Amino acid sequence: MLAVRVREGSLDLHLEKVPVPEPGPRDVLVKVASAGLAPSITKHLARGRFTHLPSTPGHEVAGTVVEAGADARTGSGRPLPGARVRVHPMLSCGMCRYCTTARQQMCAEAAMIGNAAFGTGPMELYARYHDGGLAEYVRVPDRLVDPLPDHVGFDVAAKLHELGNAHRALNGADLHPGAAVVVTAATGAMGTATVKLAESFQVGELVLVGRSAERLEAVRPLAGSVPVRTVALEDLGPGWAETGALTARLRELLPGGADAVLDYLPGGPGTAQAAEALATGGALVHMGGSGDVLPFPIRVIMTRCWKVVGTRGCTREDTSAVLGLLDSGRLRADELITHRFALRDAPEAMAAVLGRAEPMWMAVVNP
Repeated sequence: MLAVRVREGSLDLHLEKVPVPEPGPRDVLVKVASAGLAPSITKHLARGRFTHLPSTPGHEVAGTVVEAGADARTGSGRPLPGARVRVHPMLSCGMCRYCTTARQQMCAEAAMIGNAAFGTGPMELYARYHDGGLAEYVRVPDRLVDPLPDHVGFDVAAKLHELGNAHRALNGADLHPGAAVVVTAATGAMGTATVKLAESFQVGELVLVGRSAERLEAVRPLAGSVPVRTVALEDLGPGWAETGALTARLRELLPGGADAVLDYLPGGPGTAQAAEALATGGALVHMGGSGDVLPFPIRVIMTRCWKVVGTRGCTREDTSAVLGLLDSGRLRADELITHRFALRDAPEAMAAVLGRAEPMWMAVVNP
């Protein structure tokens, strides 16, 4: 089969012919219909978190079961060939205190199919299932496939992980109905997913922060009935990072402060400046992987009763909740898929995802 491969010492994606994986007794073989492209692939590769190389990346996968192991089961019965499924990529032991309390990403065995290893344990599951879905076929454990409702397409199903991450961030903020919420990096995959889910969380008002006013305006309709205001960093002036102009603008828009800041910035002063616009009792939820340091004293967090939440990815409970919203018709997410590429064009497509020269919310590969 044709597959994208990553190799030791290289950040590039390579196309190769590799054998079709053979399912074990508790595995299913999925013919990939759609696989997500995410910048995290390259970022984790650079950080050495792909611990089995060469490997096939791609943790966002949906397709059709074409073969099942002799003992494979899913849900209430056997995953028959022909079943439409999405793959939940989070590998974990399933038995520890984290796995049994909806915190699988904190398990010592935590890793993602087609992506990074995070845990500190022996990582036996990752050793077997590190190859992901940027290929024509992928082998996964039977317990990690979710049947798809007929009206949920493969592209949205592949990107369900992004929606699950947004669900996790919104949940972590512990919002009350009518909350005022700031979303940073609002024009990216995580930002647009959060905007799309805001109505389901009864958010009362959104303030979206991004680099470009034009791109922020394009995101506005995703919020449905939730009122939206925007802050474009390009409009704050060249010295906004030093003058605290983002904080000042957010306080102008939200005089009572933000109830939550959902922060997806990978670095820079935007995180701290948005946090300083929080209301008393507000929450900062970070899922951007920033290496910057918050510049205010810890006592500020205490006196303002702020909650600071770091979260690394979503759980099965998050993606199940989003799948339920899609199944019920309360959520439609097809418009989030802005770019589709052929598998043979994946290396060039990843360069486009990383460069973002044009507006791009979610991108998928269709083998």
